[in-house]
Amino acid sequence: MANPILAEEIQKRRIFGIISHPDAGKTTLTEKLLLHGGAIREAGTVKARRNAKFATSDWMEIEKQRGISVTSSVMQFNYRDKMISIMDTPGHNDFGEDTYRILTSVDSAVMVIDGAKGIETQTKKLFKVCAMREIPIFTFVNKLDREARDPLDLMQELEDVLGLPSVAATWPIGSGMNFQGIYDRLENKVFLYKVDKEIQLGEDGVFGPELEEELSSFNLQNLRDEIELLEGAGNDFDRELIDAGKLSPVFFGSALADFGVTPFLNHFLDMTPAPGPRKTINGQVEPTDEEFSGFIFKIQANMNPAHRDRLAFFRICSGTFERGMTATLSRTGKPIKLSQSTMLMANERETVDKAYAGDVIGIYDTGTYQIGDTLTTKKEKLFFEPLPTFPPELFALVLPVNTMKAKHFQKGVAQLAQEGAIQVYHNEYNEIIIGAVGQLQFEVFEYRLKNEYNADIRMNHLDFQLARWVKTDDLEKVKRLMDSRTMLVFDHFDRPLILFANQFTLNYFVERHDDIELVEALDVTEEF
Repeated sequence: MANPILAEEIQKRRIFGIISHPDAGKTTLTEKLLLHGGAIREAGTVKARRNAKFATSDWMEIEKQRGISVTSSVMQFNYRDKMISIMDTPGHNDFGEDTYRILTSVDSAVMVIDGAKGIETQTKKLFKVCAMREIPIFTFVNKLDREARDPLDLMQELEDVLGLPSVAATWPIGSGMNFQGIYDRLENKVFLYKVDKEIQLGEDGVFGPELEEELSSFNLQNLRDEIELLEGAGNDFDRELIDAGKLSPVFFGSALADFGVTPFLNHFLDMTPAPGPRKTINGQVEPTDEEFSGFIFKIQANMNPAHRDRLAFFRICSGTFERGMTATLSRTGKPIKLSQSTMLMANERETVDKAYAGDVIGIYDTGTYQIGDTLTTKKEKLFFEPLPTFPPELFALVLPVNTMKAKHFQKGVAQLAQEGAIQVYHNEYNEIIIGAVGQLQFEVFEYRLKNEYNADIRMNHLDFQLARWVKTDDLEKVKRLMDSRTMLVFDHFDRPLILFANQFTLNYFVERHDDIELVEALDVTEEF
């Protein structure tokens, strides 16, 4: 029988990721959620440069300078008797791998869409990750205080572009200069924009007399026409479909103006699931299992520059965590005492003595952990679903400018490689080669080496576009096959890869050497 205290604590937990295309307002929405939860006293937006206010989730100095998120953040707070963990993810495509890993740790996702632009490229990619994991998705259409597209068209686009049926939980009344508020279909209320007024409607809803004196005749007629259409032809609320990620509740508002955020948060907490079972390579683990277990989905160095520390982000999947407990690291089979642990609010920490399934905690790391590691008190070996590693498309040879700082350089490269912030390789001459999805990753890598490790670097870009891990018992043969259009390198687990100049070069190699197995993506700890 499940421990009733554990079961009660699990039911209080809510952990979700926020995803979007860059500039859709994801970080601003995160700020407002934290503000409503009492986690911060004043929302600092990435636009407020003059007053030196910055987004809570954008804690890196480079994020404050650029006004974008370049690393994922975890923020936790209590609201309505719920312990909420928000994962703010980088919207920029260059940091997609960090986002993919974050999405392995959440139980639901909030998809933020710019009301004027609709669904954009990065939104499609991140949605696919959520869909593969059958994560419930809640949609927040943002920036309704600016001119926006027709809301019916936006909802249709969810189904046409993403294949995701939707149902309107709230509905906008106009947009831009004509924006007058939102109608909460679930509560049968209208919230008026700018005048801070809430109107409880009667049994006739928007067709009753309550709005006659409150809205312009144009907006009122449009609202009635649209609601009539939604009620006649729209999807019905179906909790089973929502929980399965097959139906997305849609909310409208303006994160910057903090309008429509409260109805969204309240309904979201009512609908989003508590922590559920997590898949392992041999089955699944229930959150109410007495034995403690969880996995590391992110490692971050230098969150506190004064201490030069490393923190492993750990999702608890079952049981209860108690500071000072001993758990087994499944990858090595060695027992580890978890004596230093913390709750997270971006880069701020607070020591945690007890945590439950559904919580994310930070575990101090001295170089012991790797992304994807499982910790458990179970006697049998336990491994959660592997986290993927994706091959980069841009490559550069990296050298320290000052050879006297070689140790700083090597330490910085090693730690950033363990973080998974960038792919780090070395050739047979031990030269460092880095791989990235986008140019911005190179810039962040260079910035962090200089500012966190005091190591200036020189980057020489290489003419390669593809990387494939190579499985072979005859590495010497592979070395002999290398030419000017290929290069043999090794990742930080010393697994061999071949870099190829382009797709044609890769295809030619595969045709000529079908006895050599090439692999595009690996579990981060897979050995061969």
